[in-house]
Parts: sequence; C-alpha cells; structure tokens
Amino acid sequence: MSEEEAEKMLLELKEKAELMVDLAYSSLIYDNREIAEEVYELEDYVDKINDELQKLAIEDTRKGELDVNEVLAIIQLGISSEVIADAAREIADVQLRDVKLHPILKESLMESNEILLKVKITPKSILKDKKIGEIRLASETGMWIIAIKRGNKWIYDPTKNITLRENDILFAKGDKEGKDHFIALAEGREKKI
Repeated sequence: MSEEEAEKMLLELKEKAELMVDLAYSSLIYDNREIAEEVYELEDYVDKINDELQKLAIEDTRKGELDVNEVLAIIQLGISSEVIADAAREIADVQLRDVKLHPILKESLMESNEILLKVKITPKSILKDKKIGEIRLASETGMWIIAIKRGNKWIYDPTKNITLRENDILFAKGDKEGKDHFIALAEGREKKI
C-alpha cells in the first residue's frame, strides 16, 4: 500500500464517519427512519474499509515497506474513525427503536450554531439543473450539501460536478444564518444566490 493509498483510505474513513454523525442527527431531528437505515449501511461500509486498511498495513509491515510505528499509527487512526462510525450508528439506533425525543432535546439540537436541514428542490427553484460547484452554495449561503436523496438513490458527499434536479431532497449543514436563504432558494421563493 502506497502512502497515497493509505492517505486516501484514512480520508475516506474520516469523511464517512463525519457524514454518518450528521445523518444520524438528521434522522432524529426529522424523525426519519430511512436516514437512520442509511447510517447503518454506511457503518457496514466503514467496517469494510477499516478492515481492508488494517490488512494492507500489516502486509506492508511483513514486506518491510512500513515500520511498526507507522502501521500502529495507521491502524489507530482507522480504529478512531470506526469508533465514531459506531457512535453514529448508536445515535441512529434511537430512531430505529422508535424512541421519541423529548421536544426540548430536539429543540436543543436545532439551536446549535451549526444546523442540519432538509429541503426539497421545487420546479421553480433557481438551483434546479445547476451543478453544485456552479452555484457556490457553501460560499454564498454558508450551507453545504452533505447528501442528496434522488428517488430511491442516495448521493453522499456530493461533489461540485453533481447537478441538482427537481424533487431532489437535500440534506445540508451550516451556519443557521444561511438557513432561510438556502430554503428559499430550494423552494423557488428567492432567485438570487
């Protein structure tokens, strides 16, 4: 395994674990079982990547390509991401067990500086048929899209080349100051980003 491959796998683990936490909290905030189930699927994916990373690191030690301390660091970073992914699964499990959150707890989740929101792109939205990179949502609204639900398909960590479509359901996070503007853009009430 090259240094570049190890870096890529560790980055993938980190990004997926972060996404899982965001989705797990979204499942609670929006009382959405489907999102919680997606967290479970992502956790299986993280397990596989972590297992593969550990196997490759140990093989590289046997070949003499990595020393023991390097392998220990790689394995520890992988395990740390795995622990975060497991915690996200436990958060999502609250939703899957149909445990109802107390309204105060739900409100406190929504009151943090960084919020999560869910919005659907309407036919009148200026965002419709535009690439994420083209419209610069993160820099203009302070909100960035963490996932898109398109029909029955999920797109995680969408890149700047993903084109937004009518009826896409966007899951976004960011500063609460950008929330109203972002929602108005998606719903077609505002036409200027």
